[in-house]
Amino acid sequence: QVHLVESGGGLVQAGDSLRLSCAASGRTITNSGMAWFRQAPGKEREFLAYIRSIDSITSYADSVKGRFTISRDNAKNTAYLQMNTLKPDDTAVYYCAARFGTSLSRRSSDYNYWGQGTQVTVSS
Repeated sequence: QVHLVESGGGLVQAGDSLRLSCAASGRTITNSGMAWFRQAPGKEREFLAYIRSIDSITSYADSVKGRFTISRDNAKNTAYLQMNTLKPDDTAVYYCAARFGTSLSRRSSDYNYWGQGTQVTVSS
């Protein structure tokens, strides 16, 4: 069992940066692919970024490519999402998720564990 806890969300202005953290407990995430999703009110959960377990290869949604960076520190059992040049459209609840295995997936249904989410609000 893996327990994920996100932190680092908050209220910022357009153009600001935030760094989200996803701390895992209960089991190491070394062998798990980690991803970040977000969900805005009235919208479906949206894939943002993925980092593979074995080699830290990353993949991003077009909507955040070049602005967001996913990373992981296996020694700390933690994944991160650095978000730069934030826009009001980035306002959402941000979730981290863990998936066993080494293949990338952008489907939320393929992830085994989820955090409770952290709110990010970007004002114009």
